[in-house]
Amino acid sequence: MRALVTGATGFIGSSLISRLDHPVVLSRQPEQAEKRLKSYGVKVLGWDSDHEPPPVAAFEGIDVIFHLAGESVGEGRWNAEKKKRISDSRVNATRMLVETLNVLETPPKVLVSASAIGYYGSRGDQELDETALEGDDFLAEVCFAWEQAALGAEKAGIRVVTVRTGIVLGRGGGALAKMVTPFKLGLGGRLGSGQQWMSWIHIDDEVGLLLHAAEHPEISGAMNLVSPEPVTNRDFTRSLGRALGRPTIFPVPAFALKLAVGQFAEVLLGSQRVVPRVAQDTGYQFHYRQLDQALEQILSEGK
Repeated sequence: MRALVTGATGFIGSSLISRLDHPVVLSRQPEQAEKRLKSYGVKVLGWDSDHEPPPVAAFEGIDVIFHLAGESVGEGRWNAEKKKRISDSRVNATRMLVETLNVLETPPKVLVSASAIGYYGSRGDQELDETALEGDDFLAEVCFAWEQAALGAEKAGIRVVTVRTGIVLGRGGGALAKMVTPFKLGLGGRLGSGQQWMSWIHIDDEVGLLLHAAEHPEISGAMNLVSPEPVTNRDFTRSLGRALGRPTIFPVPAFALKLAVGQFAEVLLGSQRVVPRVAQDTGYQFHYRQLDQALEQILSEGK
């Protein structure tokens, strides 16, 4: 399986690259990407995804595309400019990718295109599998448009899987890297009421499911990339405190969170109880189903 990857220098992308055999990487900063990924034997080509479709030559001999690129939603306040970058880096870039795919004489067999559980919006205690309807907030609208752009590749006979990723936990990056410091200082606590659901996944299962999506021809359309056992924010807080041996007695009120991070607080306070129905129905075996197990493995590395 010869793969092409976008977003290869990100937290998920760099973990995926380590599982692939000499992949091709498309990057808007090819020299920097080549330095960071040198040990993986990648071939790096430039793509200014803000302004142009990717080069046709990049897809020669490619069987599968893992399209993971996109502006971070958790860095910086959500002003109008930031929200435009979040949307454009996903929707417009995916449209331009598909534009090239639709003119290839021999297109890849599979496009595994990133999305997020933000697709569902905040839904309280409702259990959400891949058949659930989209939400109506900013991220839900972005995810819906993002997925629709990716599905345009079906016109070229390409199987498309839109992978809706939850909160990815792993060492050295992702959401956990931002959470650990205040908890280590004994300042950790629930966010808001703590009753909102958090659908999480260990980085090993994230990568495993990306490969599972590529390798199983019966999978197409939406696929949730989350553990089968989501937890509430209150329980997540307690688990992380236990794993670090620290108290979790400093809750962050919703109003304080909104003052601190602006509109992004809606994401942190939103509730998404997502289940990986497609993954389970197609036989994927999770390495980390329970949060305590995942946190213990992640936080014990390097001790």
